[in-house]
Amino acid sequence: MDASRIISLFKDLAGAAGEKIREVYEQDFTVEYKEDNSPVTMADKLANDLIVQGLKDAYPKIPVLAEESADDLSRLSQTYCFIVDPLDGTKEFVKRNGEFTVNIALARNGVPIAGLIYVPMLREYYYAFENQGAYWHREDEQEKPLRVSDRVGDIRLAVSRSHRTRELDRLIEENHIRHIVVAGSAYKACLFARGDVEAYYRFGKTMEWDTAAMQILAGEAGGIFLGMHGRPFTYNKENPENPTGFFLINRMENRLTY
Repeated sequence: MDASRIISLFKDLAGAAGEKIREVYEQDFTVEYKEDNSPVTMADKLANDLIVQGLKDAYPKIPVLAEESADDLSRLSQTYCFIVDPLDGTKEFVKRNGEFTVNIALARNGVPIAGLIYVPMLREYYYAFENQGAYWHREDEQEKPLRVSDRVGDIRLAVSRSHRTRELDRLIEENHIRHIVVAGSAYKACLFARGDVEAYYRFGKTMEWDTAAMQILAGEAGGIFLGMHGRPFTYNKENPENPTGFFLINRMENRLTY
């Protein structure tokens, strides 16, 4: 796989999807609810269609697992699989707080090897490719490498704006966490990769498209991504639900008890 070609494609598609998302964001829009009671908007659907079609045009033989597309289980027999969340943080989009992202990843044999998280309202790209590091880029600015914080102890913890749980509250209390940074969507992984926080813990259900880009970004920035069972997640599974919650930490010494 050509890393520069893959990342360039991801950036082009995420940027174009971001334009669609911003257009909807600036208008009055309706909110629908899926069977699991999660919200979906026209922005989700437009971005999904654009990204999925763009990936298929560029790599017609690689299947795409995307949140807003019907699943085709023929992907299970393939070595590679694109994994797409066209609008991560729809709840934040609906609240109009700007904290939502576009997530695109590529997995090989169940392991993410490329990933990009784009923040449409900031026009910021965070991306990584296996063994080539993680990078940040904003339109009209020079690319910069990303590296996690080297801080040990008295850590800063990223906390979800819309998915606060009793387990997380207990984690904060039992580990005496004093520094909390609240943010929406996969943007928390961006804060982690650039060294603004040392940890992010997420309890409860997530899907492959929520975490694939996050996992490769965190690892290539020098951090650690693990499921609560102590292992990385695998991707392109028959059931795309992740088996446990997960956490990101910059150093194993900062692993919290739960």
